[in-house]
This record gives sequence, C-alpha cells and structure tokens, in this order.
Amino acid sequence: MTLSIFNTLTREKTLFQPLKANQVAMYVCGVTVYDYCHLGHARTYTAMDVILRYLRFRGYDVRYVRNITDIDDKIIKRANEKNEAYHEVTKRFTKAMHEDFDALGLLAPNDEPRATDYIPQMISLIETMIKKNHAYVASNGDVCFQVRTFKEYGCLSHHDIEQLESGARVEVTDVKRDPLDFVLWKLAKPNEPAWDSPWGKGRPGWHIECSAMAMKLLGEQLDIHAGGRDLIFPHHENEIAQSQSCTDKSFAKYWMHAGFLQIDKEKMSKSLGNFVTIRDILREHNAEVVRYFLVANHYRSPLVYTEDVMQKAKHSLMRFYTALRFLPKAERVENTVFEKKFIEAMDDDFNTPIALSVLFELAHEIQRLRDKGDEQLAAQHGVLLKYLGGVLGIMQADPEMFFQAGEGVDAEKIDALIAARQQARKEKNWGEADRIRKVLSDMNVVIEDGAAGTTWKLGM
Repeated sequence: MTLSIFNTLTREKTLFQPLKANQVAMYVCGVTVYDYCHLGHARTYTAMDVILRYLRFRGYDVRYVRNITDIDDKIIKRANEKNEAYHEVTKRFTKAMHEDFDALGLLAPNDEPRATDYIPQMISLIETMIKKNHAYVASNGDVCFQVRTFKEYGCLSHHDIEQLESGARVEVTDVKRDPLDFVLWKLAKPNEPAWDSPWGKGRPGWHIECSAMAMKLLGEQLDIHAGGRDLIFPHHENEIAQSQSCTDKSFAKYWMHAGFLQIDKEKMSKSLGNFVTIRDILREHNAEVVRYFLVANHYRSPLVYTEDVMQKAKHSLMRFYTALRFLPKAERVENTVFEKKFIEAMDDDFNTPIALSVLFELAHEIQRLRDKGDEQLAAQHGVLLKYLGGVLGIMQADPEMFFQAGEGVDAEKIDALIAARQQARKEKNWGEADRIRKVLSDMNVVIEDGAAGTTWKLGM
C-alpha cells in the first residue's frame, strides 16, 4: 500500500500503516444534536465519508464510529427555551440529522454511540485521572483536569503552553487551579439533567465523552481520529491529554481535520447571519449536486459556497451522466490507466480534485469510443466510471433519473405531452408538434429525439 495521509499531529504527510494489518479503527467526532445540521457539518462528514469509502475500496476492514453528543449546555438551553425534556430535543434533531445525512449519501457508521449511554465509562476515566493526580475536585464540586500535569499539552494544536496561559480568560468566580484546566464533570445545577457520581449528581464535560466512547468501542489506541478543523483546539487537544494521562499510550496514530466551509468567503456562522442548514440547501439543489460540490475540493482546503460554484457542480455532474447515458450492459474494463491514476490521486491524502480530473478523462474516453462506433468498449469504460464514482459517492443514480430530477417536476404530465407530440408527428401535424415542444420548453424541459426514441431532461 502507498496511501499517505496528512497527520495534524506531525504536520506532515506520512505513509498510512494501521496498528493492525488491514484493520482500521476510525473515530469521528459527531454532531451535538440541538439544532438542524448546517453546511459545515455536511462538509466535514462528507469528507470523512469519502475517506471511509476509499479505505474500504483499498481493502481495509474499517470499523467506523461517529458519536452523537446528546447532553450539553446548548441542548439544555434549547430544551428550556422550548419547555420540553432535553431528550425530546435530542430525539428530534437526531432524526433530522439522519434524514440529512441519508440525503447526502453518507454511509452509516458501524457504531453511533450516544454520550448519555457511556456515563459509567466517563466516570471510570475521571476516577483514574484523579488517582494519578491529573485531575482534582474544585471547591464548587466540579472535577477539573490539571493541564500542567500533562507535559505534551499543545502537541496537536502546536500551541506553546505559556502562550496559551497568557491568552487564557480568567473569570472572577473561577475555581480552577489554573486558567488552562478544563472541566471533566460538572456538578448539577437546579432543573438540569444529572447522573450519580462519586462527586455528587452532575453531568460530563464535553471533552471526556469522546475519550470514553472511543476507548470502549475501539480500544485504547485508534488508527484515525478525525473531525472538523475547529475541533483541533481545545477539543482534540484535551482528548489527547485526558486519554493519554489514563493509559500512558498514544491515543490516536493519525489525526485528520476537514477545512472550514465559507459562505461568500466568510466563515459560516449564526452571528454573521450566513448560517445555511443542509435542508435549506437541499430545497434549492439536487442532493448529488451538493455532494459533488463538497467533494470537488481537497478535504483540508477551505471550501467556499456560492451559487456560481453550485451551478458548476451541476454542469460537472451532467457531463458525467451524459457519458453514462444510453450505454448497453457490460462488464467493467480492468487494468486501465484511468483506474491506476485515480488510485494514485486518492493515495495522495485523498486528493479528490485530481481524482475527479481523471474521471473526466475517462468520460471523454467513453465519448471517443462512442464516436468510433465501439459501443461495447464504451460501455465497459462506463461501468468503470460508475465504479470509481462510487468511491466518491457520486454517479450512482440512473442517468435519466438525474436529468429529470427537480422540485415540483410532474413526470407523468411531461411523458403525456411527449406522447401527444409523437402522435402529432406521426400524423404529420407539425404545427401541433411544435406547439407541444414550446409548452415543454416553457416548463424547462429539453426533449431529445434519437434512434431509441424521444427522451427528456430538465434544462439548466
């Protein structure tokens, strides 16, 4: 294997060598389910989906874990605003998340643990940290991690601990021994969800949950730990500190992070008013067009959302589906230069832009073979195009379904109009045939007369 991965921990691309031959333990930090998922979530989890698909394509047995944070300050705040139980909030938005992720074609994880199901494991880790003098009970009853006891703190974010201290905000009521210390267990406040613990009723801090779930499901050492770039510090930095303080082992071999998504060159955020949910975007665009937009840039690069970019994504997919259209059944052609170049691109830290350029070359070859009259060889290359497209999660629809997909499209009415036009042509009633074509054109329907009959697709 020649797969290389950029490791945030080392800041360099290194050869991928899992801890166990051909097996990959992959943990991705999941969604805090208090609201609808936004386009930034789509960017991160689609990037991780492509990584998962490619690892499996290359023959690795991947156990993929993506957690759900179902207890958190934001969840409690939303529940109080809506005057409902916190678990009703999380149930509603978990369902919405699954709907959105399914629409984008994300593969389901092998395990999808919920934080509230792993409270005993979190308590056990905290007890270990206290026993090893890495954590303490503060005067207000919270349990805090003592950052300065972990000498490698800053190893992932490459922050100097002295600089972190000078920039740390100190609250007047802060009970932590050091401004850098972070909370592992929060003592219960009135009317908040709480669980029993050796330190009284309370709930876990955000960081501890991922260490507990990852270690329970995948073991003390992971191959890949991943998420959005915004998680590098403090979340993933704190995960390393608390996990390795408990086990004295390296927590994850490779740390991977997806780049930010921007709306018109500004980072998406609610405060800027440019917050776009996945379901907002799916009302405007075909789900596969959205997915293409998300995979067309390298996963580590910033991704800028504009309407112009979405139109380019649609045009690109149309080129692929045009190449796949009307091909006869065939077996996949093997040992081609196209597959070799595709693998070389993806082996280079999952370089999807280069991989897509190879797929465009392959689509061009299909058209060249068609023009030569070699329909069967064109079809064999078409099967290859669909096969490799599947690694990126695109080109899996029937081409006609893709071309005819759109909000409010009445396929039955269109088919009836086309049938009426064909009858008019048969009767040499050219005026009626032209009238029907004009009606279809006004409906944004493009009709194509060919040897196989009349087909239609939606215009741009």
